[in-house]
Amino acid sequence: MKPILEIQHISKRFRIAHELQPYATIRSRAAQIFSNRKSHSSEEFWALKDVSFDIQAGESFGIIGKNGAGKSTLLKILSKITPPTAGKIVSRGRIASLLEVGTGFHPELTGRENIFLNGSILGMKRKEILNKFDEIVSFSGVEKFLDTPLKHYSSGMQLRLAFAVAAFLEPEILIIDEVLAVGDAEFQKKCIGKMGEVSQSGRTILFVSHNMAQIQSLCSKGILLNEGKVSATGTIGKVISEYLSNGEVQQFVDVRNFSRAGIKNNYFRYESILINDGKPVYENQPVTLELTFKNTEKLEDVVLGFSVTDAINTTLIECRSTASLKQLNFSEQGIHKIRTTFNPRLSSGIYGLNIGARYNLGILEFLPGVTKLEIQANPVQEMEWYKASTGNMITESNWAITT
Repeated sequence: MKPILEIQHISKRFRIAHELQPYATIRSRAAQIFSNRKSHSSEEFWALKDVSFDIQAGESFGIIGKNGAGKSTLLKILSKITPPTAGKIVSRGRIASLLEVGTGFHPELTGRENIFLNGSILGMKRKEILNKFDEIVSFSGVEKFLDTPLKHYSSGMQLRLAFAVAAFLEPEILIIDEVLAVGDAEFQKKCIGKMGEVSQSGRTILFVSHNMAQIQSLCSKGILLNEGKVSATGTIGKVISEYLSNGEVQQFVDVRNFSRAGIKNNYFRYESILINDGKPVYENQPVTLELTFKNTEKLEDVVLGFSVTDAINTTLIECRSTASLKQLNFSEQGIHKIRTTFNPRLSSGIYGLNIGARYNLGILEFLPGVTKLEIQANPVQEMEWYKASTGNMITESNWAITT
């Protein structure tokens, strides 16, 4: 089965103008006009460079990356708003785009008229639009203002109407940019639910967002753009992990200069973290953490702890020293090391690591996102289906043949 979208070696070049010398007066401006000297130079900027990937029908596909990575440029090319400098796109379905509030709408027309206008742009017949009209109006919540010119709508109202038109007029491919950030939390939740329904109905969604929770809940696959190039592709969990890793993961981290906003004690400080004695961490194998801290006062009944989080900052594991030590007392001032060993039972990927300490029910330290824990695929396992696993946890299970 052929992909519904084929992006083949897409590149996009822009020219950036630089003014050589600003005009200080009208006289100097006039002199410049009648001279042969150029006031500007230009340079080439490649917003996209040789971007290729395929999307299958019915997939929810996420596109992520830092600001300036080329995400919006790619969506504008897919939406045929701007042409590529090189490469081509093969589309096997109608495309509806929701790139920014008001795109494809006319401010002088009413909400009702804009529904029919936008539907016509999408290639819908009037009868098809009428069949979906009541659902569009109900979802958008703009019934009272349906015959009011769009220029009098708030940005939130325009977004509601634009999303409703794009979602209910049933294009085969729905492209949505960061525009949902304009809406309130309730509407965002409503939109995510509707996009889930659209995906389950067999239509294809391309979704761009900086909200990793939304991306992970909606999308199954995706790509990571970095400086206009594809730097990662595959399951959305792997792509998000790559996006959040920001380069090489360190096994030893000096945390003495880590931000301690809101923590006001000056008698306890974590100094460093050593992960697995500097050795790689593999799936389903124990991991050792060595926490080094310094105290300048006598401390009793101290509780140390750490937690491991996923790409959207959901806590997956939490461990405290009280699990094996009833209390930690430090009568002498100085530098101390505490080691703990645990089996995370997490699938391969990059996870966040937080550390903290409590004393007399008060917080001594809390360092969120202080470093990252990288778990590598077990080299013994070489089966492709195992490598493609998308679950977070690995657990023991017993299997038996009963018939």
